[in-house]
Amino acid sequence: MNEEFKGPKNKWRQIFRKKWFFPALYLTIAAVLLTAVVWYQNIDSDTADDKSAEDHYTPVMNDEDAEPVLDQQEVIAMPVANVDEAEIVTKFFDYDADQEDRQNALVLYNNRYYQSTGVDIAAANAETFEVLAAISGTVEEVKEDPLLGNVVVLAHDEDIKTYYASLEEVSVSAGDKLTQGDKLGTAGKNIFGKDNGTHVHFEIRKSGTELNPESYFNQPVSSLANVEEDSAVTEEGETDEASEESSNDVEQEDNAGEQPVEEDVEEDSDSESNTDEEPETEENIEE
Repeated sequence: MNEEFKGPKNKWRQIFRKKWFFPALYLTIAAVLLTAVVWYQNIDSDTADDKSAEDHYTPVMNDEDAEPVLDQQEVIAMPVANVDEAEIVTKFFDYDADQEDRQNALVLYNNRYYQSTGVDIAAANAETFEVLAAISGTVEEVKEDPLLGNVVVLAHDEDIKTYYASLEEVSVSAGDKLTQGDKLGTAGKNIFGKDNGTHVHFEIRKSGTELNPESYFNQPVSSLANVEEDSAVTEEGETDEASEESSNDVEQEDNAGEQPVEEDVEEDSDSESNTDEEPETEENIEE
């Protein structure tokens, strides 16, 4: 019994006494530790990759078409496709313009001259052409005027409206949303501007006030926002001038009251002689 029990112990003792046992044991332990270290590093690397993948944003493409938005820096264009072949045959009547431009801004109708509130644009070859939206907006009104022909009115932000008259054909309806350059119709003829032949009458209005379109062509739409401020400054200046003139008139009346009676008689005789002259009419002034 004792001999059988001591057998396995003797075998382990014999193995421990071998020279290669402990080096082999050390190498095995080192291999296990090295394997554990490599495995731990791989786990950290995979975790970092997963985290970076979660942090990285990948945009999702939207298949729906984006709705057009009116750009505040949209430039006001002439309502024609080919600007090089278009010409302005009737100008906007401006009291500050020179005499030639004022004459070109008068419209003869029924033996009377009327001041143009916009510009008439015609093609160089006198043929019809497509009329386009000068700026983006919504069709507010489509009507047929007995004198101006077919008229389309576009409404824009900041109480801005554009008018297109003397249209032969109309391609839009009230409520349509248009982008700059969309077709409104074709140029035609009307009774009021019959001398211009085939043309389109174009107007820009800000808060109901007519503006000179030529002053705003190739200008941003935002430039129309300053119209009210500029007009307010102008009205204030005119008010100051009017007050100065009224004060000067009062001084002249006071001085006139101090003059002798003989001079008053002379002035009365001069005024009576002036009444015999022919009065100036509105047509004569405009001519």
